[in-house]
Amino acid sequence: MLSAPSPSQPVRVAMWSGPRNLSTALLRSWGSRPDAAVVDEPLYAAYLAATGLDHPGRDAVLASQPTEWQDVAATLSGPVPGAARIWYQKHMAHHLLPHVGREWLDHPSFRHAFLIRDPAAMVVSLDRVTPGPTLADTGLPQQVELFDRMAQRDGAAPPVIDAADVLRDPERLLRALCARLGVPFDPAMLSWAPGPRATDGVWAEHWYASVEASTGFAPPRPEAVEVPDRLAPLVADCQPLYDTLADHRLP
Repeated sequence: MLSAPSPSQPVRVAMWSGPRNLSTALLRSWGSRPDAAVVDEPLYAAYLAATGLDHPGRDAVLASQPTEWQDVAATLSGPVPGAARIWYQKHMAHHLLPHVGREWLDHPSFRHAFLIRDPAAMVVSLDRVTPGPTLADTGLPQQVELFDRMAQRDGAAPPVIDAADVLRDPERLLRALCARLGVPFDPAMLSWAPGPRATDGVWAEHWYASVEASTGFAPPRPEAVEVPDRLAPLVADCQPLYDTLADHRLP
């Protein structure tokens, strides 16, 4: 059983998600806890600097965060903002590029978790904002790699949650997730005030309109989607990786 956090031993919850997976709503959820600090995609600038990709707001992102992954790792492993008991770190798994070291993630104060979504729904949604995505863009290969690493480190599978399950029953899933992470559940995680947050990334103006209008987890939507033929091979490549993680998702 994982120990509860204490002021001398804060818990760093590293949530590894792919894009279009409900990750920012979960950031809102954890940010609503009075005992938690949150950080939004801290490896994004390092990812853009290394790949040269021209995402919306690229220059502002590069100016807002360290562009060397080593600097990001040192910050995330260092003092917790505001001496909070919990530091929730929202990560996009595809930001974990091959050259980025993994050893810092083995620090015992990190408790890793994984957020997944049905591949067909995720790929179709991703294609709307990033046309022609690749398997690496989905973050699934990186999620499986890190999942295997942490399972070996801990001798047990780390927690996995599916976005659809969270939407169907947020309180049950969040209670289960908190239990697996060794932190107490807080009902404050179930709702939040609308609007932006100072902790949002500078890219919020491009991506966060829906979450800024939200006050909680939206009712579940049907995940059955029509996959265009050009995206079918990618969905097929994603499926076994998703299934590997989904086999361990919290019930």
